[in-house]
Amino acid sequence: MLSEQTARNKANRRAGARWQAALRDGFRRLGFDVEELKLAGREDEGDLVLRLKDRFLVIEAKAGVMKAAEFVIEAARERRHFAAHRGLPGSQVGSIAVVKRRGKGWQDAYVLTTVEDYFALTDREGAEQ
Repeated sequence: MLSEQTARNKANRRAGARWQAALRDGFRRLGFDVEELKLAGREDEGDLVLRLKDRFLVIEAKAGVMKAAEFVIEAARERRHFAAHRGLPGSQVGSIAVVKRRGKGWQDAYVLTTVEDYFALTDREGAEQ
């Protein structure tokens, strides 16, 4: 028999997977070129990546309790992994955390990032946060 904690963890993973699929499918319906990224252990690259005109956007999908600073830091770390694994300059890869709003659809989610990243104020190549 599963412990209560194990059952809760499994339920949370399923909810996260549904949220990630909702984002992926929603972006695809709008014509975006989006793909899922697979877990890579310590060097995870995020959940989804959008191929935009001249850059990539790594998306960290979150469906739980809002932890804005944590989510933005995680998205930035995963952006660096994505760029490094592909030999891309940091300036070609952005990142956001997309956080589900309870009872709302994917288009009503919150998007978290930094001013620096949103406006591409610096070349992030090799930058650590």
